[in-house]
Amino acid sequence: MDLEKARQHLHGCYVTVPTQFLDNRELSPNIDGIQSHVRFLLDGGLNDKNAVFLVGGAAGDFSTMTFEERIHVAKAVVEATEGKVPVAMGAQTTSTAELIKLSKAARDLGAIYIQVSCPFYFNHSEQDFLEYVTAAADASDIAIIVYNTFWTSTGVSLEMVNKLTNISNVVGLKWSSPDIGWMTFERVIQLFNSRFSIIDNRMEFVASHILGARGFEVHVCNYWPEWGANLIESLNQKDYVKVQNQLLKVVQPFMKLWQKIEKEYTGGDGYLDKLCMELVGLPSSRSRPPTRDIRDQYREETRQMLIESGVPRVIRS
Repeated sequence: MDLEKARQHLHGCYVTVPTQFLDNRELSPNIDGIQSHVRFLLDGGLNDKNAVFLVGGAAGDFSTMTFEERIHVAKAVVEATEGKVPVAMGAQTTSTAELIKLSKAARDLGAIYIQVSCPFYFNHSEQDFLEYVTAAADASDIAIIVYNTFWTSTGVSLEMVNKLTNISNVVGLKWSSPDIGWMTFERVIQLFNSRFSIIDNRMEFVASHILGARGFEVHVCNYWPEWGANLIESLNQKDYVKVQNQLLKVVQPFMKLWQKIEKEYTGGDGYLDKLCMELVGLPSSRSRPPTRDIRDQYREETRQMLIESGVPRVIRS
């Protein structure tokens, strides 16, 4: 694989594609629904100039799927994109052996990237994590995006980022940090943007873009892809006032509602994306347990949030 080309193509909206499930006892992956959603994203203006699709990440229910299901869903997304958008496959796991299998499988099915974060559950050392990433790189020539999930596992320090520069497969850094005023978030982007394509996972899009970030995690794209395409255009034009106003108008209400649901009802990721998708007429579903089904309890509140944010195609009650 041309790793420099992969780094250059890692830019724009980093869209975390939700995994839809059938309404059966097993909640089997709904492949037709997933592929229909991918076509909706493409029809909405997302392409290789402004987006990368992540399949099987946290919003894609990776933690509730079997290895075989993760591969099946990833292959379905790769097929549906028809080469129009690069695809990253989530490869989070607690096992180095499984990570090696995921690395090989992702390359074989046509993904360009895997997203890797420090194994969760145990408090692993940075050297543990470094050897873990190295194992994925040695297993295949797929490009690797390292994700700093400091809230579930060992965080990635500035020193660790520097060590990652020695692993050629690592082309991207999905970056957030538990900043308490030390400006670590900004320092990493400033220091390493020429080596890695950095994806802002903290929604500080204006500051990060000025400093050299090239990717931006955007849940809104799942139900309003045109908004994401316009966001990237505004960033490229350095219309930072417009970008910030759009974040406050559209993204902040989504995050506020997500935070509310987390506090009072259930935990997880992707469930609010999928409810928003339902409310604009797309195929959708609940998330798998242990995340509880939010649809009946939060449908009307979500509908109102979408209307007030100016989202098109919202189905009125």
